[in-house]
Amino acid sequence: MRIPAHAVCTAIREDIVSGVFAPGSRLTEELLARRYGVSRVPVREALRTLESEGFVTTRRHAGACVAEPTEREAADLLEVRALLEPLGAARAAQRRTDAHLKVLRGLVRLGQERARQGRGEDLRSLGAWFHETLAQAAGSPGLTAMLTQVRHKIAWMYEVRAPSRPVESWAEHGAIVDAVARGDAVRARTVASLHMDRVAAAHRLRRPDAVRNPQPPVNIPSGGH
Repeated sequence: MRIPAHAVCTAIREDIVSGVFAPGSRLTEELLARRYGVSRVPVREALRTLESEGFVTTRRHAGACVAEPTEREAADLLEVRALLEPLGAARAAQRRTDAHLKVLRGLVRLGQERARQGRGEDLRSLGAWFHETLAQAAGSPGLTAMLTQVRHKIAWMYEVRAPSRPVESWAEHGAIVDAVARGDAVRARTVASLHMDRVAAAHRLRRPDAVRNPQPPVNIPSGGH
């Protein structure tokens, strides 16, 4: 069965974000096809998509390479997210469904419980799930797609310290959900904006020596996405 290009794209993107492929390193179709156990066709399509997203650049005489973002580009991403997340929260207050609200409240309860228990290892994944659900509740596929792309690129460029006050951070999540539940778009935007200020302060640019070396070949399941 032919592996779809979007599955290959996801695999390459994840390897770039996690540091398997260092900034500036070449991405040859032959190497990638062998690594993921696919033909060159989906690799070629995936590289075009990743170039449009800013993860890959094409250089003369070198071909496709992992992009090398500047500090200014990295700072711009945090600013973009700081604008998009509050917009998503405001839209969620106007368009959320009962199903979205149920999931958001459940995540807040779980996050607050883990924060009180000091179980920081769970909080990052819960926080990511919360913000993904909030974006989906905005009812705007375009906005959700932009936020997803921005989050991927921020994860690539930055290390994120655990919140120094996780209980307060999850109280902010709860306040966002309360505003969304009441349909108060202004309040949702305001609280989300304050929350993003706290989140941005925890980001630190990755050091070049923190990038991992390339890993052995992997195979993509045919059902990957």
